[in-house]
Amino acid sequence: MDSTSTIDPAEVAKFEAMAAEWWNPHGKFKPLHEMNPCRLDYITSQIAAEFERDLSDPLPFKGLRLLDIGCGGGLLSEPMARLGAEVVGADAAPRNIPVAKLHAEQSGLTIDYRNTTAEALAAAGETFDVVLNMEVVEHVADPQAYLTACRNLLKPGGLMICSTLNRNPKSFAMAIVGAEWIMRWLPKGTHDWTKFITPDELYDLIRKAGLDPVDRKGMVFNPISWSWSLSPRDLSVNYVTASVRRT
Repeated sequence: MDSTSTIDPAEVAKFEAMAAEWWNPHGKFKPLHEMNPCRLDYITSQIAAEFERDLSDPLPFKGLRLLDIGCGGGLLSEPMARLGAEVVGADAAPRNIPVAKLHAEQSGLTIDYRNTTAEALAAAGETFDVVLNMEVVEHVADPQAYLTACRNLLKPGGLMICSTLNRNPKSFAMAIVGAEWIMRWLPKGTHDWTKFITPDELYDLIRKAGLDPVDRKGMVFNPISWSWSLSPRDLSVNYVTASVRRT
């Protein structure tokens, strides 16, 4: 990795160890599989609104170049490709890329998967209409530098979707105690609560990176219906933001 990388090697190692599990809906990434419809609802609606696309079209995102940074096994890259986007999936964990490539090939999808970083892509002059930055910022060594690299990857008028975890007692109880210690959805130590970011902190980081935040919503888990939904008010644990590069 280049010297300007914000990658935290210890964080990469955690996800390397789980690489083979990406497409097992009952495995270590079960929470992401269950959250994925909610994430996709937000992502697709924000892209459609920003680029005036009709989601009832067969390929509504045709002509859009999209980067899925921290793509893992491709849980978001594949739906974006199915909607017509030209997708680059990037991940700092080398073992994730063969898993993602194989699954895309088996699914008949063309996705450009790369073992690289946001900083390296920006340094190479790559630009995108959309950057998906989902559940990554809480794992990097320098969130401000990382978000600035993401901004540099956007074309003027481009859209970044960024999700992360709020930092408060409830998020510790839900994401650490509940998800890792009690339910064992994730291995212990997957998340570091001290790296969680409040919505106001994230908005400040996004603005300092040169982007204009335009929306944020909570992603709320209901243990009774065992389902996720978007909330305009409850950003207490998981939440997602949309921001635009104006110039």
